[in-house]
Amino acid sequence: MEKWADFLISAVRYNAQKTHIDKVRSHKDEGDNVGTGEETTREDIVRKIKEGKTFVTIYKSNDKWKKGEDVRIVDIDGQEYIRTDRNRTKKDNLGELPEF
Repeated sequence: MEKWADFLISAVRYNAQKTHIDKVRSHKDEGDNVGTGEETTREDIVRKIKEGKTFVTIYKSNDKWKKGEDVRIVDIDGQEYIRTDRNRTKKDNLGELPEF
């Protein structure tokens, strides 16, 4: 399997208002394997993206990991949001990932 990104995100936890991510379950992309998941804060994701690291969402289908969407920072009126799309909605959005 080719490497999809530096890190892979398989689940998300949003704040009570569902506007910002509190944490994600992230894994190192080891090429042939998806690394063990660990909780990562939103701040760590933003910092790593700014440092040039890449993130992609992943999901399981038939017991195999499948590549989802690229994760990016979108600036809306001076506020940074983590999104898989370029929508201008003022909230984080990583698609249909399961919540934990």
